[in-house]
Amino acid sequence: MIYTIIDVETTGRSNKLSEISIFKYDGANIIDEFTSLINPESLIPHYITALTGIDNGMVVDAPTFSEIANTILSFTENCIFVAHNVNFDYNAIRNEFKAIGIDFNRKKLCTVRLARKLIPGHKSYSLGKLCHALHINIVGRHRARGDAEATVILFELLLNQEHAETVFNEFLKKSSKEATLPSHLQTSVFNNLPNTPGVYYFKNKKGKIIYVGKAKDIKKRVLSHFYSKAEKSLAMCRETADIDFALSGTELIALLIEDAAIKQHYPEYNQVAKRAPKMYAIFRYTDRKGIIHMAYNTLKATPNPILTLNSITECREQLEQLCSQFELCPKYCHLQEAVATCNHFKIHTCKGICKDQEPYEQYNQCVIQAIDSLNNNRKDLILKQKGRHDAEEAFIMIEKGTYLGYGFIDKTEQIKNTQDLEPFLIPQKDNNDIQKIIRKVLIEL
Repeated sequence: MIYTIIDVETTGRSNKLSEISIFKYDGANIIDEFTSLINPESLIPHYITALTGIDNGMVVDAPTFSEIANTILSFTENCIFVAHNVNFDYNAIRNEFKAIGIDFNRKKLCTVRLARKLIPGHKSYSLGKLCHALHINIVGRHRARGDAEATVILFELLLNQEHAETVFNEFLKKSSKEATLPSHLQTSVFNNLPNTPGVYYFKNKKGKIIYVGKAKDIKKRVLSHFYSKAEKSLAMCRETADIDFALSGTELIALLIEDAAIKQHYPEYNQVAKRAPKMYAIFRYTDRKGIIHMAYNTLKATPNPILTLNSITECREQLEQLCSQFELCPKYCHLQEAVATCNHFKIHTCKGICKDQEPYEQYNQCVIQAIDSLNNNRKDLILKQKGRHDAEEAFIMIEKGTYLGYGFIDKTEQIKNTQDLEPFLIPQKDNNDIQKIIRKVLIEL
């Protein structure tokens, strides 16, 4: 069996290769080597230069990746791709090939995961700290050749460990997830994840939550992150050292737990979900003719909001629905501006208030009914949910339209009224994202 032990240096966030080093190894000896700087055709940031010593002047006359692609293909053909934290190097190279229209596929082994299995007990499995602990000298740290050469020595040490053959064969099986899981994540942590609804928490080596997600099937959803080739997923998985989870019973409760967790922890990789959006609101006012208008504006500019929503689109969709249901005029619901009479492309239920064909008192009554329908959604509700196991039920509590929280209760408990549920309630904060989730559920009921 022939191995190619590889290390690359990149430009950082753009992840373009600036250097590559490949040692071809037969299990006993190095039989060939290929090392080259690479012109990334993009600027190398100062912080990368400070780390690696590779600057823009060093790569200006170096070959581009496309110019050495065939060499890399032939050099690694019919070989096992080996690297320390293999997914980083493998995906960086694979993405370069993809950019020039070539599919790159090799079997791979990760020396981080192999080391965790064959030489357990080390405080850190980063290349620098592990090599220091094992007295492996790295000549040229953070340069491709220096790191690749040290990885060769580490790989040889791993090959000579007891049970190495069994472990290597297991890791190379197509069904094995060892090459897929993040290098810092122990297999046992992944294996302990359940195939049930809930919320999962990706944590880094310091135990800090870096991502929160929800799923119908936690284990299946987590695995999908590891198969993703998106740059965000790759970066997140490189940092993941632990995964915690909380069962929810249903996807709806998982959504509620997820929202609360993101707002509490502000995880690095939940940027979109944690960003406070600009809010909008539907409101009413009466004009000089005595006609009640329904309109929308930003929440800050709305004196007495009837309903708060996340976007102008949601406001318009809600007003369109009210127009159709209560025979309101699109003009006086501000779905059409600067028109004498309404001629909406979708709504044809107006009785003629805009043409003086409907008494304003009659029209206003319809508007009040529409507003009442929105306010009726602000009632007390207990949404029953499936529990986390067969002997349990769950519930979501809403009081006057305000979300109070959720809870889990044993099926043997005698519940006669809402007050009996309060000891089991897990209190939560209401917010506009939660209201959006609940509105969607209420519409579907």
